[in-house]
Amino acid sequence: MNIQLATVCDFAADYQGKLCIQGAFDTLCAQSFPVVHPQCSIAVRVIFQADDAGRHEFVIRCVDPDGKECLPPMPCALEVTFPSAFIPFVSRNMVYTIQRVKFERQGLYRWLVQHQAETLASIPLRVTLFDDRRSTTGPAG
Repeated sequence: MNIQLATVCDFAADYQGKLCIQGAFDTLCAQSFPVVHPQCSIAVRVIFQADDAGRHEFVIRCVDPDGKECLPPMPCALEVTFPSAFIPFVSRNMVYTIQRVKFERQGLYRWLVQHQAETLASIPLRVTLFDDRRSTTGPAG
């Protein structure tokens, strides 16, 4: 199996096997802490080969800058079947929409995509203070 894509975004959905992603991002800027982000989605696309057929248990965990789990784990079970011997691979999507995510402090958070206790992907999310001075002066030169 191979993680083809893993991202945090404004919105994601699986439409009959098509993974639709809107507004992928890796940084949140806050005026102060703690901060609550109204909504985001975690989107993961996995490619399976024929020898991966069967049931697969995944879990997505969010860890804080200290590596401690800061949200409840999000499990997902995928059943992988191959309807024909002529199909070289199949894809499956995992989408989680999370509302009112609270970040206690600034730092590097990570969404870990795990399968059988092995981390297959790590999605970084930098949570930082918004700097008014930098937003009004334009690019550094």
